[in-house]
Amino acid sequence: MKFLLASAAAIAIASPAAAQMDMNMPGMQMPARPVAKPKPVLSRRPAVKPKPAPRKRAATPRRARPAAPAPGPVPKPAASADTMPGMDMSPAAPAPGTTPASEPSMSLMPGMEMATPSSPGGADPHADHEMSGMTGMPGMETPDSEVGDAPAPPPPADHAADAVFGAGQMAGPRKMLRHENGGMPAYSVSFNLAEFRVQKGKDAYRWDGEGWFGGDIDRLVVKSEGEGEFRGGIESAEVQALYSRAIDPWFNLQAGVRQDFRPGPARTYATIGIEGIAPYWFEVEGALFLSDKGDLLGRLEGYYDQRITQKLILQPRAELNFAAQNVPANGIGSGLSDAELGLRLRYEIKREFAPYIGVSWERKVGDSARFARARGDRVESTSLVVGIRTWF
Repeated sequence: MKFLLASAAAIAIASPAAAQMDMNMPGMQMPARPVAKPKPVLSRRPAVKPKPAPRKRAATPRRARPAAPAPGPVPKPAASADTMPGMDMSPAAPAPGTTPASEPSMSLMPGMEMATPSSPGGADPHADHEMSGMTGMPGMETPDSEVGDAPAPPPPADHAADAVFGAGQMAGPRKMLRHENGGMPAYSVSFNLAEFRVQKGKDAYRWDGEGWFGGDIDRLVVKSEGEGEFRGGIESAEVQALYSRAIDPWFNLQAGVRQDFRPGPARTYATIGIEGIAPYWFEVEGALFLSDKGDLLGRLEGYYDQRITQKLILQPRAELNFAAQNVPANGIGSGLSDAELGLRLRYEIKREFAPYIGVSWERKVGDSARFARARGDRVESTSLVVGIRTWF
C-alpha cells in the first residue's frame, strides 16, 4: 500500500514539469505563447529617437600585383580556395576495357571552377610556339616584311583569245579597247552666261560660253563672249580658238588666236593663258593677248559655286580687264580699263539646265572712262539679269 501511494505522488509531481517541455520533434512546431504588451508610459516630453550608429565600410583589400615567375620548372599548383578540403577532383581512371567518359562539369556551386592542367606537369601549352613569322597583326613587324626595291614584273603577254583567234587578229580589237578606256575623245558645249539684262533706259543681252573636243590631255577649245542691245545691235563680240594641254590634274595651259569683231576696227590677237580650278574650288582663268598692231591686253576672271542646297547655287563672279597702253580706237585705256562684279542665284532643274536671276555691276576706269564720256557712253551701270546656265 505504501508503494502505491509513493508511485502516485511521483506521477503527480512529474506531470507539471512534462507540460513545460518544448516538444521539438521533427515536423512538430508548437505555437509561441503570446507575450503581454507593455503598458505605454505617459510622459510630457516626447521620446528622443536614438540615432543609429554610423556603419563603417569594410576596407576592400587591394590585390597585390603578381610577381613575375622565375625561370625553371613550374611548381605544382596549390589547392584552390574554391575546392573543399578532402575532395579529390581529379578524374578517375577508366576501367580496363571501357571507353573513358567525358569529364563532368563541376559548376554546381557558384565560384567552383575546375582547373585541369592543359599539359603534363602544368607547363604552358604555348611555350614552344614560334611567333616570329606572324606579320598579320599590327605592330608585329620583322625584317622579312620590309618592302623591297626590285622592279615590277612585266605585264603578261599571253592572252587567252590569241590561242583561239590568233595574235594578229586580236591586235586591232585590243588597240581599240585601250583607246576607248584611256584616251577616248569627248566633247562638251557650255554657256555659263546666257542672260537678258534690264538696265536703266535700255534692255540688253550677254553671252559667255565655250566648247571643247579631245581627250583628257589634249583638247581643241573654242570660246566666245559678247554683249549688245536689242535695238542697237551687238556692241562687242570675240571668238577664241585655242589648243589646250593639261599640265596637272587641275590646270590647263592654252594657246591660240582671238578675233574681235566689235567695238571699233576688227583686231586679231595671239593668245596664251591658263584655266583651271584653284584651291577651295574657285574656277579661274587668266590670259594675255598681243594684237597684230602690237597692243598688249590682259584678262583675269573667276567665279565660285556656293551650294545652298543640292539644287540651289549662289555664284559670285568677277572679271577684270587690263591694257599695257592706250588704244583709243577701241576705247581702251592703260592699266585697269574696266571691271565687272556679279552675283547670280540659280536653280538646277537638271544638272544640264539651270535658270538663274541676279545682279551685275560694271565700271570703266581711268582713260577708258574718259574715252566713254567722249563718245557719250555710260561709265557705270547696274543691271538686273535673268538667264540660263546650260551645258551638253
